[in-house]
Amino acid sequence: MLDFWQDYPEIRGKLIAVQALMAERLSVNNADIHDALQKFTTRGGKMVRPALFFLFSGLLKESNQDEERLLKIAASLELLHSATLIHDDIIDDSPLRRGLPSVEAQFGKDVAVYTGDFIYTVYFELLCETMADTPFLPRNAKSMKKILQGELTQMQSAFNADNSIRHYLKAISGKTAELLSLACLEGAYFSGGNKQLQRSARKIGLAIGLAFQIYDDVLNFTVGLEEADKPILTDFRQGIYTLPLLLAKEEAPEQILPYLVASDGLSREECIQFSQLVAELGGITGSLSLAKHLTNQALLEIEKLPESRNREILKEVTQTLLQRNY
Repeated sequence: MLDFWQDYPEIRGKLIAVQALMAERLSVNNADIHDALQKFTTRGGKMVRPALFFLFSGLLKESNQDEERLLKIAASLELLHSATLIHDDIIDDSPLRRGLPSVEAQFGKDVAVYTGDFIYTVYFELLCETMADTPFLPRNAKSMKKILQGELTQMQSAFNADNSIRHYLKAISGKTAELLSLACLEGAYFSGGNKQLQRSARKIGLAIGLAFQIYDDVLNFTVGLEEADKPILTDFRQGIYTLPLLLAKEEAPEQILPYLVASDGLSREECIQFSQLVAELGGITGSLSLAKHLTNQALLEIEKLPESRNREILKEVTQTLLQRNY
């Protein structure tokens, strides 16, 4: 998936170096876990978090930068993301990740747990090597806590027909947006950016993260409906009630609530009917409208950044990253 960055060779080259560093550091004397680590960390993904870090860390060309330190920080962001994905798949018993068998599906739950745990240990090592003398060691701990709190908010809301848009936004601001915000903020800080630049970076990452998750949640209601062999409405069936559903429920609760009573037991045909109802009640268009608003917020904030090649790449990437087909 690094092909996403093929038009930006300066960023793609740095991401290849991040992959190499991760492969080097993720070495363990256990054949199954070693195999799981290598397969998971080389199978793709756009590596958005380290890419955003590099884009922000390169905004101020006059700053004196320790390239090895930046590389390790970028790798730490991708490692934290990877560990959370593996543990998410364990909790969800997900058979797939990025279109391929998940670590749990390939190697079993025990190996998956240890694989995620080992990635965390390398993440902590990189933090100690790069951030011991900075405010970002405790800042990473705070971000990890917020990511977990986002997951817990989502878990506590599972199959809750009274779940609110406020709780939904709180969950995704932790589980998805926090790490993107951290990546941008760290890039601005370790480039020597001032407080104003750091605030802008944090706001840009938060807006991109929220929009990204909302677009993904819309896709969960629109993709695969016409393909009989594809699972559909997977989040809904697991009791995860996302923005399209919540907006539709606000519009016509009496039509939506009967589906929520048996969301995990609906037939495929009933799921298709439900997705159509959500669309008819404005759940899709309303969600897309909010995601577009958040995207525009990010773009407006990017315009305030110092003029540079990286600022232009940020604008292009934000628009490309948040484009979807519905």
